[in-house]
Amino acid sequence: MTLFEMRMAQLRMPHVDLSSLNRLDERLLAQCDGLATAAEHGQRLLENEFESPTRGGAFALTALAIEGRDLETLDRLFSLAGDTPLVADGLTNAFGWVEPRHLQGVVRGLLQHEDPRRRAVGLATGASHRVNPGLETSSWLSDPAPTVRARALQTAGDLGLTGLAAACVAAMADEDEECQFWGTQSAVLLGNRDSALDGLRRIAMDAIAPYRERAFRLTLQALDTPASHGMLQDLAKNSTERRWLIQGSGIVGDSTYVPWLIGHMPNSSTARLAGEAFTLVTGADLDALQLWKPEPEDFESGPGDDPADENGDLDPDEGLMWPDQQRVEKWWSANSHRFQAGQRYFMGKPVTWEHCIDVLKRGYQRQRVLAAHYLCLLRPGTPLFNTTAPAWRQQRLLAKMS
Repeated sequence: MTLFEMRMAQLRMPHVDLSSLNRLDERLLAQCDGLATAAEHGQRLLENEFESPTRGGAFALTALAIEGRDLETLDRLFSLAGDTPLVADGLTNAFGWVEPRHLQGVVRGLLQHEDPRRRAVGLATGASHRVNPGLETSSWLSDPAPTVRARALQTAGDLGLTGLAAACVAAMADEDEECQFWGTQSAVLLGNRDSALDGLRRIAMDAIAPYRERAFRLTLQALDTPASHGMLQDLAKNSTERRWLIQGSGIVGDSTYVPWLIGHMPNSSTARLAGEAFTLVTGADLDALQLWKPEPEDFESGPGDDPADENGDLDPDEGLMWPDQQRVEKWWSANSHRFQAGQRYFMGKPVTWEHCIDVLKRGYQRQRVLAAHYLCLLRPGTPLFNTTAPAWRQQRLLAKMS
């Protein structure tokens, strides 16, 4: 199922918007429908999957089993997932992909199952569909299995359950590192700007923290402007943190950083990232405004050097445009008067509810993730918009939010 693997990659890509994701999702849906129609081929895929497990195959088979109420195949897949993390990932994604009508009765069984892996998938399914499984009155937040506790804590933030904010703060002292992180992030999303935000900042500044990227984005979004400047100043003390500093300048959104960002555009190792940060502040689309140039002939793409990056074997700036420094400078000279120093800007405008919804409709995936965070920060208790859901489901929700 290469289409599923393409989808997983595109969810993180900087040049993918909702319309392009929708085109891919339509193709993936058609492929799944084809497998359901060709029962014999589907059976062969099933047997091949158990011989040579793949994430995409697990996704397709799980989706088909859910929609066909094939509990025997689901049991086999859950057993296989216990030994193969990629299969577990494909399986969990399938529960978030299928339409809710196919999940009636199935998720309840998962949530009550003796196997903690199934309880965790049940919680992940509720979070994916933004349906509360009864988290406030359950024991999942204190489950003996760390995987279940972590998923319950993440779900509390995803669903905007402000009544569980104190429980999330308490989880910051959990013995499990994953539980600590999800308790911290969810507490911030649910409105805590004290101990939880301090804790998230510590993770964001830890060069080897496994959740650093998530913590870094949300911390800079949640901090007020003076505090976010202070965080960037701390980063600037370490030359190895230059890429984080560039990325962070875009998230903070203060136009005073723009000339500095433009200064990093001639350097091939920072040019594309600086261009992305420039767009985050100004909203200037490098492509639409013809502010880009071709890739340098002598450029050799390589992996990133961040040990905490789960995609470290890929070019970290893949999909970003190469900014043309002279054209960008000319544009900035003509438009800088529209920006006030010390003001936070996001995609060229102050952070407002309406603007963030517009970015969710028209922006690229990495911009959309930030917009989803801002909605929660603006109104704690708002469910975190699911930018990984099937595109048509996202479009339906955005139509209601307009």
